[in-house]
Amino acid sequence: MENFETDYLVIGAGAMGMAFADSLFDERPDAHITLVDRRHRPGGHWNDAYSFVRLHQPSAFYGVNSRELATGAVDEVGTNRGLHEMASGQAVLDHFDQLLRQKLLASGRVRFLSMTEHAGIDGQGRQLLRSLLDGAEIAVSVRRKVVHATHTGTEVPATHAPRYQVAAGIHCVPINALPRLASPHARYTVVGSGKTGIDACLWLLQNGTDPSRIRWVMPNDAWFLDRANVQPGAEHLPRFFGSLAAQFECVAEAESLDDLFMRLESAGQLLRLDPSVRPTKYRCATVTTQELAELRRIGNILRMGRVRSITPGQLSLDQGKADVLPGELFIDCTACGIPLQAPIPVFEDDAAIHLQYVRQCGPSFSAAFIAAVEARVAGGAAEKNAMCRPVPHPRDEAGWVTMQAITLANRQAWARHPGLMDWLENSRLDYATRARHQLAPEVMERYVRAVKAAAPRLPALLAACRPESRERVPEPAC
Repeated sequence: MENFETDYLVIGAGAMGMAFADSLFDERPDAHITLVDRRHRPGGHWNDAYSFVRLHQPSAFYGVNSRELATGAVDEVGTNRGLHEMASGQAVLDHFDQLLRQKLLASGRVRFLSMTEHAGIDGQGRQLLRSLLDGAEIAVSVRRKVVHATHTGTEVPATHAPRYQVAAGIHCVPINALPRLASPHARYTVVGSGKTGIDACLWLLQNGTDPSRIRWVMPNDAWFLDRANVQPGAEHLPRFFGSLAAQFECVAEAESLDDLFMRLESAGQLLRLDPSVRPTKYRCATVTTQELAELRRIGNILRMGRVRSITPGQLSLDQGKADVLPGELFIDCTACGIPLQAPIPVFEDDAAIHLQYVRQCGPSFSAAFIAAVEARVAGGAAEKNAMCRPVPHPRDEAGWVTMQAITLANRQAWARHPGLMDWLENSRLDYATRARHQLAPEVMERYVRAVKAAAPRLPALLAACRPESRERVPEPAC
C-alpha cells in the first residue's frame, strides 16, 4: 500500500474545496496540500451540469480568490443584457482546471488524486483513500488537518433520481437531455420551480417553443433577487450598497415576517413571478426583469404541490391530478441543489475543518475565508469557530431572516480582528469590503444607519419565525 504525508487533506475538489485550497496555498506557503476527488478533474457538480448552465450571479463574485473568473464584459444580448456576464459551466470548469495545473500542481506543494474516494481511517489513524479505477488504497498521514469539502452535498439532475414514480412508457428526462432532443413532443412539462426549473423554461422559450406547449409544475412560488441590484463595478456601487441599506431598512421597520417581505418587494429588493400569488420560498436565486417577462409567457402552471407519480394519462400531485398527453415530455428539475443540512462546527478540535457557508449565498467566498481564518486566527477551534458561525442555505422566508442575522453577527466578529479585515480588504471575493472606500459618504452613512437600526429587530423577527404558522407544501427530506 502506498503511503505519504501531507499537511492538509482536502476531500472534495468542487468550488468550495478549490477555493479553500487556493486561499490556504497563499496563506500558508510552508504547507503541503493534497486534494482528492471522485471525479477526473476539479469542479465538483459543474462536471455533471447541463451544457447550457450558467452562473446565476456575476462571474466577479465566484471562483477562487487569487484569479479572476470574470472578463469584465457586459452582456449586450439576451435576458441578462446590460448586466455583467455570468460564466458558462465550461468556463467555470476551465477556471478550476487552470488553477490546479498552472498554480497548485506547478508549485510542487500540491498533489491531486482524481478518481479517488475517501475510504475512512485505518488502525494507525491514517486517512485511507481508494482508487475508483483499480481499487488500490493509499494511506495518508495528515500532519495538520483533514478538510471536508462535501458537507453541502450539492445535487444536480444528472446525478439525482426523481423522488416520484415514473411508469413505463413515460418520457421523463433530466434537463441535461434538452439539447439532444431530435423530435417534437406534444407538450413539455417542467417539474421543479428552482433555478434549474427556471433554466429549463427559459431554454424552451429561447429555442422557439410555443408557450402554450409548456407546462410548469410549481410546488411553491419563490421570491427572487433582482440581479441588477448585485452588480460589480464602480458605476454600480451606489445601487449595490443602496440595495443592502434598503434591505436593512425594511428589517428595522417590519412588524412581522409578512410585513417584512411586503416591504422588501415594495423597495425593489425582491421579485415574484405572479403578482397574485404570495411566494413562501427563498433560495438565493437571482433573475432579471427580462427573464421574469419571458417566464410569464407560460400560462399553464400547476400549483398543486409536488409530483407523486406519472402514469399514462395521469399526473398525480399532492393536491390533485392532471392530464398527461400521449407523447408528452417531462423534464425533471427536482434535484435539491443545496440540500438542507444541519450546521456543524466549522473547526472540529485541531483535527478537521468542515467547509460551510459563513456568509449569505457565498460558497466561494466562505471557503476562501475559512482558509484565512485557519491561517490568521490564533488559538484553537473555539476562537476560530467564533469567526465562522455556519449560515444555513435558506429555503424559505424564515431562512432569509436567519441568513441575514448570522451573516451580520459574523461580519461584526470579523471587524474586531485586524488580520481578517486586512484579508477582506484585499479579497477579490469580498466585493463589499474591498469597494467600500470608493463609495460616496452619504451612501455609506445610509448603509451604516440601516444596519444599526436593523440589528435589534432581527431577534424578534427570528422568534416570530419559529414555528411558522403559514401552511406550506412539505419540503422533501433532502
